[in-house]
Amino acid sequence: MESGVTKAWSVRVILVHVTSWEQETLKHLPLILKGGRPSLYSATYAGINAFNAQMTARKTHLPLSEVRREQSSTHSQVIAFIESTPQDKVGGTRFHRRLRLDTYGHYPKHTEAIRIWRVRRSLG
Repeated sequence: MESGVTKAWSVRVILVHVTSWEQETLKHLPLILKGGRPSLYSATYAGINAFNAQMTARKTHLPLSEVRREQSSTHSQVIAFIESTPQDKVGGTRFHRRLRLDTYGHYPKHTEAIRIWRVRRSLG
């Protein structure tokens, strides 16, 4: 709940953020599989930073237990969706690029920020 992990964000807010992007994955990957193109964040939300701010603000009232439940449920849905997608639709495609950007390519940055924060906290 403590801010300062990534600027003003807490671990809780990072979980909300990562979950929001996984929810975007679940919204956009089926569209991409059908040959569609998701809207640009610049057109829909005035950019990715605005999207991030809106999504995290929408969930500031949720208790940590609900944030964790939603994160776990959403992540399980992403895994199930990927497992149900034919392999020829996944590799080297717009599908794969979107999956990487919204999920596993996104995790290391936040994981490292949490690790660094934990070390700083234990030393300070």
